[in-house]
Amino acid sequence: MKEEIVKEEFHISSEAVNTDEVNMVLNYSNTFAVFDRSGNIRPYGKMVQGIYHNGTRFINKLVLHIDGEKPLLLSGSIKEGNSIYWVDLTNPNVKKCTIPENSLHIERHQFVRESAFYEEIKILQYEPENCAFDLTLDFAGDFRDIFEIRGIERKVKTNNAYPIYHDEYFETTYLGLDGVERSFEVHFQSDVEYTLAKNRAIFSVNLTPKKVATIHYCIHFLTGKEKKEAISYFEAKALNQLELKQSKTLFSDIKTSNAQFNHWLYRSEKDFISLLSHTDYGKYPYAGVPWYNTAFGRDGIIAAMEILWINPEITKGVLLFLAANQAIDLVPEKDAEPGKILHEARNGEMANTGEIPFKQYYGTIDATPLFIMLAGMYYNRTADLELIKHIWPNIIAAINWIDEYGDIDGDGFVEYIHKSENGLTNQGWKDSFDSIMHESNQLADPPIALCEVQSYVYGAKVQAAKLALKLGHQELSLKLFNEAAVLKVNFNENFWDEELSCFVLALDGHKKPCRVKSSNAGHCLFTEIADPDKAIILAETLLDLDMFSGWGVRTLSSQSGRYNPMSYHNGSIWPHDNALIAYGLSKYGLQKHVLKIMESIFDASLFIELQRVPELYCGFERRKGIGPTAYPVACSPQAWSVGAVFMLLQSCLRIDINSINKTITFDRIILPDYLNEIRLIDLKLGNEKCSLIINRSKYDNVAFNILQKPDNWEIVIN
Repeated sequence: MKEEIVKEEFHISSEAVNTDEVNMVLNYSNTFAVFDRSGNIRPYGKMVQGIYHNGTRFINKLVLHIDGEKPLLLSGSIKEGNSIYWVDLTNPNVKKCTIPENSLHIERHQFVRESAFYEEIKILQYEPENCAFDLTLDFAGDFRDIFEIRGIERKVKTNNAYPIYHDEYFETTYLGLDGVERSFEVHFQSDVEYTLAKNRAIFSVNLTPKKVATIHYCIHFLTGKEKKEAISYFEAKALNQLELKQSKTLFSDIKTSNAQFNHWLYRSEKDFISLLSHTDYGKYPYAGVPWYNTAFGRDGIIAAMEILWINPEITKGVLLFLAANQAIDLVPEKDAEPGKILHEARNGEMANTGEIPFKQYYGTIDATPLFIMLAGMYYNRTADLELIKHIWPNIIAAINWIDEYGDIDGDGFVEYIHKSENGLTNQGWKDSFDSIMHESNQLADPPIALCEVQSYVYGAKVQAAKLALKLGHQELSLKLFNEAAVLKVNFNENFWDEELSCFVLALDGHKKPCRVKSSNAGHCLFTEIADPDKAIILAETLLDLDMFSGWGVRTLSSQSGRYNPMSYHNGSIWPHDNALIAYGLSKYGLQKHVLKIMESIFDASLFIELQRVPELYCGFERRKGIGPTAYPVACSPQAWSVGAVFMLLQSCLRIDINSINKTITFDRIILPDYLNEIRLIDLKLGNEKCSLIINRSKYDNVAFNILQKPDNWEIVIN
């Protein structure tokens, strides 16, 4: 998905994770934690485990021992809507006691919240005699930038972190090369006596049978000279539970007759909420944990598109945030041009010093037209004309960028070539250095016109034309409609390949087509730039054996010379990619193809821990009784992956919520075999709501039961 350039400078090294371990993830806005299943963080060099804040790993060691021994893991799971990691442990033989192993029950309850980490440890003894032992917690911090963890070797010497010793708490401080001081403080609240020795807390535990001993502590992560008021574990937990309760109103409630599908919906909703960051402009979905826990333009837009029909509030926050961060000036080292939409923003040490170019970086070719598309889709869903008026100057600036900067050679197609010396070479959603190639396997020369980008530009001009007409700009509206019509004709003539039965991946800088079958072509469906006859042929191509593995549509045909099912973009399977393809297929009424994609991703989710569909998985052919093969450094959770289920369901239902006309339309829906009933409760229609039940009836027809709807709204069933 993200920062890879020629020589793979920004590639995420497979050494960044220990693939033999299962890591557990907690996240809250700018802070996230990666543990082993016991709730520990062990300093395995550059391994991903740790607690991170604002792009920096503050904590790289957090280890619990009983008299120097590692407790035995019973179970570990994420509970309460993704907010708490709950671990059950027991004891090995304890040297200071005569009690046998498996006599102690040790519970660890961990969560992150607003620049802090909290843990509760509860110890209960089941043997009849008393027991005394030392429980120790070891802490350490390395303050490494996340790009170091990803595998980038720094060419500068960094400062050392240094501890500051206090009687009641730990403190460790690091002065970055960017001049920013970062520190963490560990504060304890315990009914067990303890002493502090350097970065070790030693708790003298004296247990009587069936009486619980409890330890609480919190770690505050501080940047600059900020100081945070410490709140207790119970206060922080109560605030988390309150937010969790409030977050239930963000999404319309969807329940089905299939318990496993319901769990997928539940997990996806909670993961999506956990990735939301509170900005000055509203909520914004961060891209994913661990590598992309920050704002990305393309990711935020597509994630918002996926959930727009059930959660329009997020889209409003995305539009306002991206409008506020739209490029104003021409800054080649940032790949910034007036009107261009942000690619990503970072605030870690390496971004601040310029060692990486991503502090505020605009090297994306597609976020700008997607921004315009999202604005049009949002207005159709909400009729919120005030927001459209507010960001209309940003929409005009984005349209001007398409015409003045996007179309580099004036041929009517939008191309990219990076200007930043150390920026991204490829600037579509497949931005690996080797992701755009010819059938000969030769990499394409820039400037490169991707097929899906032309689709987005077409969609952007259609949506902008509709908005312009609504705002009274008839001349501009007509101009945009005409430009979109011309683009559609030229695109179908220049990008369609009869022999491939597919749109070519791209045109290179010499206007030579990259005659490769890829999933990019599927993105030419949901804007309806593809001629209907070509869409039908393309649907068959995308679901043929070389493109469809059984777990979804591959990013690249297995017949391609650069196909590798274990690659990032050249043969892997991305759930968001499949959701967009399914959404496009539904636009042409190709519902059997939609169902096949839906079923493949759902089936894959059943083999994945927590049903948390990751950023991507490998593109190996489906094997009976074996789940999809994991990609070792995939983000999980990731916003546009956990959002995929909602767009897939929307594609099956062919539901269109039009607040302008006040209609909810279901157009020839087909339910998959495993969903006999779908309950859509509290669909937001402005300040009102709609609820209904959809049932499969005889002969694969569907029946509707409308529970509530506003009097001035109409439900249309075709």
